[in-house]
Parts: sequence; structure tokens; C-alpha cells
Amino acid sequence: MWTTSVPWWEFVVRGAVVYVFLLVFLRLTGKRQTGQFAPFDLVLLLILSNAVQNSMNAGDNSLIGGLISATTLIICHVALAWLTFRFPRVERLVDGRPQVLVQDGQLDSALMRQELLSTSDLQAALRAGGCLELHEVERATIETNGQITVVLKRRESAR
Repeated sequence: MWTTSVPWWEFVVRGAVVYVFLLVFLRLTGKRQTGQFAPFDLVLLLILSNAVQNSMNAGDNSLIGGLISATTLIICHVALAWLTFRFPRVERLVDGRPQVLVQDGQLDSALMRQELLSTSDLQAALRAGGCLELHEVERATIETNGQITVVLKRRESAR
């Protein structure tokens, strides 16, 4: 329980490498994957965590090894949060940039394909934003977290 089969520093190196790998991998899969979890997305994350477990612990099931791995992941997460807060270029690299899906009622179909957004995903976001039709939208933006924000066109007040 207290004896590790590999040196402590190997847990740190393995944990950091897996953290960076998963960060890059998930970043490359697009905003939709991180911002809008469907049941299959959750299943993927659970299976992914199991798949990388042995690469992090080198087959070691000791309590100390698990605590070192967990501490390494938390430190990586806190360090990344600090770096993205402190350096805007790192934030853009890690989080990406918001992108406009709809501008003045015109849909950017290429961006929809790039982000793997279905028409039903967009329609759900429009409904949540208080509209039913594209022509009502001044701008719809997919944010860095995968959420879609909608700004409606101004309606002329009835006199």
C-alpha cells in the first residue's frame, strides 16, 4: 500500500505527459466536444480516463502512487489556469477564440461543419436565446467553452 514499484518522479512525468496529451487531443476535437456533453461524450471521457490510467501509474496500484498522480494532475490544472490567466496568448492557444456562426441572419455553414454542429444543435441554441428563425438573429457566437450565445435583432417598438 505504501511502497511504489516505480520512482516518485516517474508518476509526476507520466501524469504531466498524459495531462498535456489529453489537453491537446480534446482541444483538437473542437469546441462542441467540451461545451455540450451528450451521453456518448460522457462515456468517451469515462473510457478515456480508464485507458490512460495505466500509462500514468505504470501498473503501480499503491496509495502513494495514486496520490502522487492525483497531485500532479491538480498541479498541472492549476498551473494551466494561472498561465491562461496571466498570458492572453496561452489562453487563445488553449481555449481558442469565439467564432460567429450567424451574422445578420446568415449562417456560416463551413463553421458548422468544422465544429461538428448539427442543425438541431443550432436550433436548440436559438430557442434558448428566444427566437425560432435565423432572420431574427443579429449574431450567434460559439464561445470558447462550446456554448452558443445568441443576440437578437432589435425589434421596432409599435407606436
